[in-house]
Amino acid sequence: MSVATKLGSPVCEPRSILAPSGNRVKVSEHLKRKNEGLKKPQKPTKPVSHQMPESVVRNNVSVDSSCSSDSSSSGYVAKTVSMKRTVRRNGLRPVKVVPDGAEVATVSPKVSGPPKRCDWITPNSDPLYTSFHDEEWGVPVYDDRKLFELLVFSQALAELSWPAILNKRDIFRKLFDNFDPSSVAQFTEKKLLSLKVNGVLLLSESKLRAIIENAKQMLKVQQEFGSFSNYCWSFVNHKPLRNGYRYARKVPVKSPKAEVISKDLMQRGFRCVGPTVIYSFMQVAGIVNDHLVACFRYQDCNLNDKKVSKPKFEEKTEVLTEAVEKTSLSKA
Repeated sequence: MSVATKLGSPVCEPRSILAPSGNRVKVSEHLKRKNEGLKKPQKPTKPVSHQMPESVVRNNVSVDSSCSSDSSSSGYVAKTVSMKRTVRRNGLRPVKVVPDGAEVATVSPKVSGPPKRCDWITPNSDPLYTSFHDEEWGVPVYDDRKLFELLVFSQALAELSWPAILNKRDIFRKLFDNFDPSSVAQFTEKKLLSLKVNGVLLLSESKLRAIIENAKQMLKVQQEFGSFSNYCWSFVNHKPLRNGYRYARKVPVKSPKAEVISKDLMQRGFRCVGPTVIYSFMQVAGIVNDHLVACFRYQDCNLNDKKVSKPKFEEKTEVLTEAVEKTSLSKA
């Protein structure tokens, strides 16, 4: 038992630990406490739960009455509310709020590149040649003047390239009277020698003579078949041929069908119409579709396919043939 107890003196309350300077309170600590007492209490920030319906908070979280007045506990309640259980009002979905300063990942739209073309068309190709590939090459042609023009261009490929021919296309049309076979067939020797560009013949003299001769023979074909178009398309049953090559190296320079047409034309008096020339003519006139399968024009040209109506004289011939056959059978 302590001495104080023995003497019956009252028990003193425990004192705080003394500072090195004695029982006096430090001035800095006194001022600090005084300042803290003068500061106004800050209002607690509103918890996130104020954005949610009150019914959601009550249904999903049981709040203890003892801690309902505590701002920290209310903040905790707001954080524990699951977004998946929020009730959607008016059918609206909850929107994800991105805090200020946060980086938002944006998805850049897909930029479509240039369409896939045949391998012989490159980014460095002449724009005129590219347009010719995209709009004309391989499209079925049924007009006689247009076919005559393409036949002349196919013959000119022995001396000029496609880009060079296309750049002189207007000159070709002017000198050959817009490729009217009846007009070209009447060209004289003087007219032939005047087919010049800057003092130079448009093509070699032998090629020019062949073009004039072919115009004369085309008039005969028109009389026999009704049109040069009917004659050309009859070799493929009036339907374009589709090869469907995947690689440019697979595309031939001639074909058995081109050899058949070439032979028939030569027998009719056409000149400079070898199998290679005729196959180029078949390609550009759409008689054969030699666009590569990966080229966007392959399917486009297939959509342009159409049957050529039979000329009237062919229909009359078929009717007469059937009548003769029936007569012969009845007599037998």
